[in-house]
Amino acid sequence: MCPLLWLDLVGLTPRMIGTDTPHLAALAARGAMAPMTTVLPAVTCSVQASLLTGLSPQEHGAVGNGWLDPVTREVALWRQANQLVSGEKVYEAARPLLGGKQVAKLFWWWNMGADVDLSVTPRPFYPADGRKIAAIYSWPTEYGAQLERELGPFPFFDFWGPKSGLPSSRWIADATIRTMRERAPGLVLAYLPHLDYDLQRYGPNDERSQRAVRELDGLVGQLVQAADAGGYTVVATSEYGITEVDQPVDVNRALRRAGLLVARETPTGDRLDVFGSKAFALADHQLAHVYTKNAESTAAAAEVLRALPGVESVHVGPERAALGLDHPRAGELVAIAKPRAWFTYYYWLDDAGEPDFARTVDIHNKPGYDPCELFVDPKLKAPMLRVARRLAQKKLGMRYLMDVVPTDPTLVRGSHGRLPDDPLDGPVFLCSRPFAECGGEPDGPQLDLYSVKSRVLRLLEDRRR
Repeated sequence: MCPLLWLDLVGLTPRMIGTDTPHLAALAARGAMAPMTTVLPAVTCSVQASLLTGLSPQEHGAVGNGWLDPVTREVALWRQANQLVSGEKVYEAARPLLGGKQVAKLFWWWNMGADVDLSVTPRPFYPADGRKIAAIYSWPTEYGAQLERELGPFPFFDFWGPKSGLPSSRWIADATIRTMRERAPGLVLAYLPHLDYDLQRYGPNDERSQRAVRELDGLVGQLVQAADAGGYTVVATSEYGITEVDQPVDVNRALRRAGLLVARETPTGDRLDVFGSKAFALADHQLAHVYTKNAESTAAAAEVLRALPGVESVHVGPERAALGLDHPRAGELVAIAKPRAWFTYYYWLDDAGEPDFARTVDIHNKPGYDPCELFVDPKLKAPMLRVARRLAQKKLGMRYLMDVVPTDPTLVRGSHGRLPDDPLDGPVFLCSRPFAECGGEPDGPQLDLYSVKSRVLRLLEDRRR
């Protein structure tokens, strides 16, 4: 077998690879490169599940970064359990090819409980007093502990939130290099996230985003050098491209004004009532799953959303099958945003109803994705003083809210989720070996995402290296 390193370079597009990215361009020149198709929704949890299984979201069940649980009616976002994804994963299919060598999975999603030998992923602790303590989960436990002894603590607050950026990807890259060098797994999967952040903050054409592309290229150069030294084939894929947006769409506020969404007044602000609501939307970038009570509320919600500026299309019931989203976890309606538009999760109608989590980084309480968590509120007169005061409260063991996140969606300049209008703005496939050695040339202008699993297995099986 030939050992393989599979990199997930989230946010990278074919358009970004050129003279400013010499390491990525060199990887393409020596091997293979093609624009790649993606799935709907083009979001992390869905695309990674499809890459790992070769199946569509309606087959593997990861219909987005979250969904409404059909039984408990709980909104479940950013879950990590591998068992939530149906179908055979690539590392399960690879076992007979690895000759007893290990599999390492570093920060790819669906990590907890995965059938791998070495695993590490972000996983905070939530003590009973309401605090959040940054941490990672690893299996075996000593694997993550050793990485943190050698590299320092994982920079959790650079992985998500207003501070997120290069240090998170650099730590993961260093951990990947150490894992290849010291443990020599037969298959290594590593996820480098930081390009995604500036693309969402500033849009793909901003110099700060282009700098993040160059930073990613530098990390790829280090990883490819280490892979070559260890005899690894390199495969690199991305999940989606991010395009410019300037039209936030408040789908839930529209449903509430129409009397379909219900929110309860509580001591901590308005709280979404999923049991009392006739319809509400789980907003996920440029796609929303809309959950309804019955046929009447489905028709009413569809009418509201189709009239909403920024909504491109609404798909009801069986129509979801054409999108690859005919699954019990999907909403009775699926709404897709127009180009340059995206969906907010906001459901309160005035400042008095704003829930206490709105201005914090809180990916599990918010009933939808919130890219404003990437910003410090520019309206704060002394934001660092606010942060320092909150950190002091934390150290003293006091309850506190790190309430520095804005609720102004016009700050967001990039989004994803819909299928790209131009393949050059979608995801990319790269390999250190030519197409002839990894499953053949693409059938058309784009390589089929669903073929990547079989291409990885073919490369692992190749005994010529």
